[in-house]
Amino acid sequence: MTKAYAVPVPSDSVLAPLYVGADLLDAYAIQLPVGSNNDLEVLARAGFERQAWWIRALTRVRDVVMATVGVKSSRAVGAAAAARGPVIGFFPLLSKTARELVLGEDDRHLDFRLAILLRPGAAGGRELVVVTVVHCHNWLGRTYIAVIAPLHRVIAPASLEQAARAK
Repeated sequence: MTKAYAVPVPSDSVLAPLYVGADLLDAYAIQLPVGSNNDLEVLARAGFERQAWWIRALTRVRDVVMATVGVKSSRAVGAAAAARGPVIGFFPLLSKTARELVLGEDDRHLDFRLAILLRPGAAGGRELVVVTVVHCHNWLGRTYIAVIAPLHRVIAPASLEQAARAK
């Protein structure tokens, strides 16, 4: 199985204007195997809707802890977003092209954006890239990011690896 790896944030993402001043900014990529799905939305759903048990468990812990300070749960974010339009996992789908999906949500503590790009890779293959941009509004957002950033750096590559297995 191919492993995901850190890459420079892509300058051609629609999120590029948000890079300046971001409190969290990173990108990970994975080479897609020959014969993998070509549909970016299918790949995104495979990575963010069929997550490993440990990611689901961490999300539940996050929801319980953040509820104590009045932050919406992932379920509440997803339900509210689904009432407005499509979601992938619990993230609202904000925009979609053949080569890039943007997911995200604004909350009282931070604004979160995630771009998923499909681009040419090495040796004529394809590469799936995920870009995360977070802007914090206050101490709660900065504290939250400080705590979850190390987990994010494990979850983002794991989600890409899950997506790469989509048929």
